[in-house]
Amino acid sequence: MTAFSATDAAFEGFRITREKPRVLLIWAGFYLIISLLMPVLLVTMGGQNLMALEAQANNPNADPQAALDNLAALGPLYAILIPMGLAVQAVLAAAVYRAILRPEDTGFGYLRLGQDELRLTVLTLIYFLLSLAAVTIVVLLGGIGAGMAYGLLGSPLFGVGLGLFFLGLLLYVAVRLSLAPVITFAERRISVFDSWALTKGQFWKLLGAYILAIASVVVVLLLAMVIFMAIAAILAGGDIASVGKIFSPDLSSVAAYYTPPMVAYTIFGGFLNALYFAVLVSPAAVAYRALKEA
Repeated sequence: MTAFSATDAAFEGFRITREKPRVLLIWAGFYLIISLLMPVLLVTMGGQNLMALEAQANNPNADPQAALDNLAALGPLYAILIPMGLAVQAVLAAAVYRAILRPEDTGFGYLRLGQDELRLTVLTLIYFLLSLAAVTIVVLLGGIGAGMAYGLLGSPLFGVGLGLFFLGLLLYVAVRLSLAPVITFAERRISVFDSWALTKGQFWKLLGAYILAIASVVVVLLLAMVIFMAIAAILAGGDIASVGKIFSPDLSSVAAYYTPPMVAYTIFGGFLNALYFAVLVSPAAVAYRALKEA
């Protein structure tokens, strides 16, 4: 089997955004619209409840029932935000896949809202449920095994080793199944387990590509954030506290939420998130293309 290049896969997202800056602008604009819309829903539908939950979390004498009531009141909000978030991820992932696997199907920055995106959304829900079940089973088995080992040996070392083993097992399974979304997109069918056969013998290359992609994009994002915070602090006259409020915004109203630093951060974040998503999604598409051709 012809092996793919882990380095090429890791940096494919950077290549796309460098060679197709218009596409990056469109993706950033799409992400910016969503980033502006979601806080509006957050504030108008759940701002008071979220502020109450924050106050209760900081109050050791808070009434637990009041916290439960606030959580229950946020149900309708999350019933909108969760499907919206899944749809946004599906649209952006499909756009990246389309740019790599169907470059002739340009359209508006490769963005669509159709069957490809619907299949990716359904696959995400399936994998969420499978992941939840897998983590629950692993935690139960790990806890039982560690408890029995500690009772017999009187040492926690075996439990630590068992925990590391199960973490490694989850990582291995996740990497082996990581091509499922791109298979679902490319072959126009929901593929839950086909990735397992396709990635046979490719675990370390895939893991290396993912680690390299994550490390490189995180370095870029950190540098960009440092530059942004420095410029924002200068424009704010050295008032670091006001700039820092973008990480703990006022949810009392939409106007209070969208302060000038927050608006600037939202616009800036649109570009960063578009780049981040492109870099993280691209390696799987490159690996699939090479392995499928082989």
